[in-house]
Amino acid sequence: MTAGSEAVQDLLPLVFAAPNEALTKAESVLRDRPDPLHASVAHQVIGIWQRDFGDMRLALRHLRRARDWAARAGSADREADVLATLGVALVHSGRTRQGLDALGRGVRRGTGHTRARVLFRRAYSWWVLGHHREALEDVRRAVPVLRQAGDVIWTARALTLRATVHLALGAVERAEADFASAEDLWAVTDQEHDKADAVESRGLAAFRSGDVPAALRLLDEAEERYAKLGTPTFMLSIRRCEVLMAAGLAAEALAEADTAVAELDSIGGQSTRKAELLLAAARAARQADDPATATARAGLAVRLFAGQRRAWWEAHARLVLIGARHAAGKRSGRLVRDAAAVAERLVELGAPAAPEAFLLAGRIALDLGRTADAERHLAVAARSRHNGPPLARMTGWAAQALRARAAGSTRGVLEACRRGLDVLDDHRMTLGASELRARATAQGAELAALAQQAALRSGGARRLLVWSERWRATALSAPQTRPPADPELLSHMTAYREIAARAEEARMEGRPVPALEREQRRLERAIRSRTLHMRGEARGDDTRFDVGRLLERLGDGVRLVELAVVDGRVQVLLCGQSRVRRFEAGSLAAAETEAEHVQAGLRRLAHPGAQARLPVVEAAGRRLEELLLGPAAAHLGDGPVVIVPPGRLHRVPWALLPSLRERVVSVSPSASSWLRARETRPPRGGRQVLVRGPGLATGGAEVTRLADRYRGATVLEHRDATVPRVLTELDGAGLAHIAAHGTFRTDGPLFSALRMADGPLIVHDFERLGRSPYRIILSCCDTARFATVGADELLGLVTALLPLGTAGVVACSAPVNDAAVVPLMLALHEGLAKGLPLPEALRDARSAMPDDALHRATGWAFTAFGAT
Repeated sequence: MTAGSEAVQDLLPLVFAAPNEALTKAESVLRDRPDPLHASVAHQVIGIWQRDFGDMRLALRHLRRARDWAARAGSADREADVLATLGVALVHSGRTRQGLDALGRGVRRGTGHTRARVLFRRAYSWWVLGHHREALEDVRRAVPVLRQAGDVIWTARALTLRATVHLALGAVERAEADFASAEDLWAVTDQEHDKADAVESRGLAAFRSGDVPAALRLLDEAEERYAKLGTPTFMLSIRRCEVLMAAGLAAEALAEADTAVAELDSIGGQSTRKAELLLAAARAARQADDPATATARAGLAVRLFAGQRRAWWEAHARLVLIGARHAAGKRSGRLVRDAAAVAERLVELGAPAAPEAFLLAGRIALDLGRTADAERHLAVAARSRHNGPPLARMTGWAAQALRARAAGSTRGVLEACRRGLDVLDDHRMTLGASELRARATAQGAELAALAQQAALRSGGARRLLVWSERWRATALSAPQTRPPADPELLSHMTAYREIAARAEEARMEGRPVPALEREQRRLERAIRSRTLHMRGEARGDDTRFDVGRLLERLGDGVRLVELAVVDGRVQVLLCGQSRVRRFEAGSLAAAETEAEHVQAGLRRLAHPGAQARLPVVEAAGRRLEELLLGPAAAHLGDGPVVIVPPGRLHRVPWALLPSLRERVVSVSPSASSWLRARETRPPRGGRQVLVRGPGLATGGAEVTRLADRYRGATVLEHRDATVPRVLTELDGAGLAHIAAHGTFRTDGPLFSALRMADGPLIVHDFERLGRSPYRIILSCCDTARFATVGADELLGLVTALLPLGTAGVVACSAPVNDAAVVPLMLALHEGLAKGLPLPEALRDARSAMPDDALHRATGWAFTAFGAT
């Protein structure tokens, strides 16, 4: 390209359609010693590229040269256009006063169509600074002129900006209308970068309207578009952090924000974006219960925003900073005043976050016993309970619940909590992915705790049971959303199995696997990403938990023990014989510590020669019983017992507790889950499926023996035990037994796996079943391990199976000795052949084992889940 070419003028639109191509061509123009007009355009293009994707210092250098060349060219409109670009860059570099001055001079210098473009860029700068009213005024003046000039690209940009400002002010419907109009205009242009930005903005609109799966899908699409253009995505990271936090993925949001800050620093990028990323990181750290990190990030963000004269943003950063200090245990009248001042400032700015600030001020005032101050602030926050997006309404109901508690109204507390949790339920039903449903419950943790505290104070055991159930295993209460028949998702899962199998083979041979591990992680991200895009297809079960129905099903012989945790203490709710009784046991923290000691002991006992550890493990079991059951242990009767523990106690080997050791025991995530499992009917035909995976120390010896017992059973072993074949046979089976190596992934519980001939069978695979086996026995290590997420939810293999039609599971919560597992499994199946339910068959199988430490520990490690 030569400086005299007409195409030089086309470089400005090209920088937003194909940024890297425009940069190369602009640099070529400058090498040919162009005239002042063309030199101005070339320097402006390079400045825009550096401003948006590179070093701000270089951006300012080129844009000042562009301004000087424009002045020499004697074109007022050219100079006005460059001044607008320079003004935006100065604002992004934190030089707010200089930037607004340049933009003002640009408005005065420009005429007609050019002036409208300058007004748009000043409106954009007002938006960056948080001056939303000024932004709307400038864009209102620009749009008619741009439309009249037939300028499709700049009209679309102006409509997109106006929509974004509307979103910041909470006007979602106005924003969606402007986004729709802009999208129609973008469709007839080749502005690929602007189109990607439009998709990103639509993702933000979807999030503001409460559609988290759509928001994640659109943001991922925008990222793919940016990747093709080779441009950084700092604004996208800020928006994705917001959506991830709403989905309960705070740790991921924090990691994304911190990574983006580091990348921005490495290229000397926009200080405005850095401040916004720091604010996103602070919010994520606060949600992730890391107040120290939240305080550090928010403090730096406050200083940057203040220096940039960005009052809107500074107020939001101060809100996070005060919240982090409160979470760290700080309480003072000054903190109340600071929170109230921020709340009032947010009201002045028209920010939707104002109720959150009033709630924080009220909460701190309550901590200090200042009930009058608390009531004043909470009353304002409570006004948001009837309007706005789900999380804003929950803020209002939380404020209302705190008001009722301060007034001593148990009824008022419970009503506010019920209404708030109903709002969250409606929100969760829009989420298709089981992981998101589980994690979203964290948003209601405070309401659930307030309700349980009120129920406990009122003294009614039944009421406490109802509220314990209201917030227990809620992710399992809704109909499961199956992953879509998505060819790309299926392709990713097939590739994942192949790569994982190759990596495992390489490790066994001692070969390095970094490249394979990188590809495996990439495929995991792709699978998870597409799974999170699923939207909920059905509403939850509107039938509320009925204590009377539970007691009727339990009858006189069965006891259900639900463990509720209120203020860190275990409350034992003993259900049976037509009544519910409450007993107080020990500290949850102490029980968790003891459970970890037990797990360590079981790992030791899985190896021969550890007999001396047996008394230590048994003593830990006695301590666990005292902490978890307390005086309730003496009132369990003689019949079967169903344990409903909180999520944080999922690894307790319940058969080790003395009062449960000789008893029929099963475990369920909730009483409601137990009722559903109890009422689940077996499939017609009741076919059996036996699966033997590779690499077992015993060769999966029990499968061969069981094949003789179950004549006509489908046996999958060796090359036949592939994931597609296993899934086909498991679907709708009456009984399945899988002997395979199990691995639990703490970093990604839905990638926990059973090893098959062609690679891992992961939890995501099980979620594709039309109906999981009525009964399933997993004679593998770690299959009963879970990740605790959200308020009190569990992610793992067993919790994936229960909503899909499985009534009973036997699984293992610890490493076990393969050889000792074989006789236990054979004895278990002997009991099933006699018609016994799974929990009773497992109890009898333990009793039939040799009375040595190895076999006793093996029996304790297995648990029956469900009801039959």
